[in-house]
Amino acid sequence: QVQLVQSGGGLVQPGGSLRLSCAVFGFTLDYYGISWFRQAPGKEREGVSCISGGGGRTYYADDVQGRFTISRDNAANTVYLEMKNLKPEDTADYYCAADLLNVQRCSAYMWSYVPAYNYWGQGAQVTVSS
Repeated sequence: QVQLVQSGGGLVQPGGSLRLSCAVFGFTLDYYGISWFRQAPGKEREGVSCISGGGGRTYYADDVQGRFTISRDNAANTVYLEMKNLKPEDTADYYCAADLLNVQRCSAYMWSYVPAYNYWGQGAQVTVSS
């Protein structure tokens, strides 16, 4: 059974750091990429970052580039999103997601297309506030 189980999130002050985890079950990260999305109240879900199957490629949204780092532990079948220098505008629900119909989903022009993803984590709330 395919599952994406998230952990992490919470309340942090501006400039602080958080780490999100996404443990996957039922498929292997050797072949499939994982993406992170976020959705702020009243806004559409948007792509944050992606790491390809095997971990050779990573992509970031412009507004998190240099502050967020995506990584993976294949042995643990887990993907991480390390978030530093958090800003109030980073406040949102964060989701990990997988497209198990396309091993090439994590590529430059396709990774942030929300409708393509067929499996989602349960979400984690991140609140950046003083």
